[in-house]
Amino acid sequence: MSFDDVRFPVSISRGSSGGPERRTGIVATGSGSEGRNSRWANSRRRYDAGFGVKSLDDIHTLVAFFEERRGRLHGFRWKDHADFKSCAPRAQVSPLDQVIGTGDGVTASFQLVKRYGAGLRDYLRVITKPVGPSVRVGVAGVEVTGFSVDALTGIMTFPPGKIPAAGARVTAGFEFDVPVRFDTDQLVINLTQFAAGEIPEIPLVEIRA
Repeated sequence: MSFDDVRFPVSISRGSSGGPERRTGIVATGSGSEGRNSRWANSRRRYDAGFGVKSLDDIHTLVAFFEERRGRLHGFRWKDHADFKSCAPRAQVSPLDQVIGTGDGVTASFQLVKRYGAGLRDYLRVITKPVGPSVRVGVAGVEVTGFSVDALTGIMTFPPGKIPAAGARVTAGFEFDVPVRFDTDQLVINLTQFAAGEIPEIPLVEIRA
């Protein structure tokens, strides 16, 4: 799967709509009760960038980005302005935001994750597209430096001599993007309707990249 490590124009994504999607199978019985089954282990996000298009310059920028991605062919980064940090959107990233593992004295690499929930049935989301410079890491409650982060996988690695000791909790804070692609091979933009206030539909869907 081809992925371009570039971000969709933030000025447009800021006004977009969308969020997580799940797939649940529901079977109703004759008595009125129902059985429910989750068909997806992980959620998948969908967005509509059309709501962020406010001017002809935005359309020009969007068309150029769409053409360079060849429509649905190449994935890219997307900033979800409602969910782009290891903490709440208006909070400051802290190295203690998310628990990403426990040291054993040997393991040097840990996957960045974000936990959703209050302890009943938390959902652990794997973060694969962190914003590299934003990542902060803690070991046993103390912020550390010297680690590396793969911005295309979300795996952070400690160098020799700084591998967490057995039992030490490893935590991290970060900003991140969502890997997405266009969910259409055609942009339909009617300038007459746009001038009248009609918003074009520009669907995007999360990918595993």
